[in-house]
Amino acid sequence: MIPVMESSQAGFARRTAAALAARLRFNEEEQGKVALVVSEAAKNLVAHAREGVLLLRELHAGAHTGVELLAIDKGPGMADVDRCMQDGYTTAGTGGSGLGAMRRQSALFDIHSIPGMGTVVLAQLWAGKPPPPQGLTVGVVCVPKPGEEVCGDCWGVDLKEGRYYVLVADGLGHGPDAARASRAAVVAFLEQGSRTVVELLRGMDPDLRGTRGAAVSIATLDGAQLHYAGVGNISSGVVTPGGIQRMVSMNGTLGHQMHRLQQFSYPWGPGSLLVMCSDGLSTQWKVDPYPGLLARHPSVVAGVLYRDFVRGRDDVTVLVARESASRGSP
Repeated sequence: MIPVMESSQAGFARRTAAALAARLRFNEEEQGKVALVVSEAAKNLVAHAREGVLLLRELHAGAHTGVELLAIDKGPGMADVDRCMQDGYTTAGTGGSGLGAMRRQSALFDIHSIPGMGTVVLAQLWAGKPPPPQGLTVGVVCVPKPGEEVCGDCWGVDLKEGRYYVLVADGLGHGPDAARASRAAVVAFLEQGSRTVVELLRGMDPDLRGTRGAAVSIATLDGAQLHYAGVGNISSGVVTPGGIQRMVSMNGTLGHQMHRLQQFSYPWGPGSLLVMCSDGLSTQWKVDPYPGLLARHPSVVAGVLYRDFVRGRDDVTVLVARESASRGSP
């Protein structure tokens, strides 16, 4: 996470993004596109935002590598997003080409803005051609506790015999030891084959016994149902235009205390979103104050929830997933 409230921070963000692109083997021209997109996003935050931050994330899809940018702010927002996207339109005395330039350079671009609440801008860029569409679109914000260099949370997505499984793990406490516990959970999850969510959690438990332990939840999509099991305080829900179906996790800590495991099943269909959050996010998170948000990319949804419901005193992960149209969802 890079706070951006003055021009020097904008320069740091641009250099950080360019270095990330180089490490991911973007060519020189592609590195320049990444630097341009991040620079324009940072300049917009300096000019307009309140509490503006940039989040950079590596993207991996098979042999494809990419960079995702989320620009998040609590600024004045935009009454007319389409007009603000037009080159030459400005409210801050700038050249007025920032958002349009970002969209042109990005393989994927999305935005959500509400006057008086703020804006979230998403841009994705890839080294070479973007990967083909995946069956599950996932957006994630995963940020360490303020003052920590590593995040004690971790997450994973796996396709096991044609079914998607999604995991969020929150290592006990924070810092490097918490990170080791949550990463051990993800590794153990990925090493297992297609099993029920309860069997997956039981199979992971021995691998976490030499760690601090973690709160872990797993969801899997099975046609018109989502199956879910969790240990500890991961807050999850299925979100539809009709509301939020909160999901149930059992008490305990994977790797230490696991009194009981139980699978719960929930309706899943076109328009459904899966949201899974560590306890760095308030359990009172909601989506109804944000018109149009459910139609946006899952990364934008994650960014809005992070912005408005982060506690600010712990690691935080917000994972949002939606099935693609090819699997029966929009």
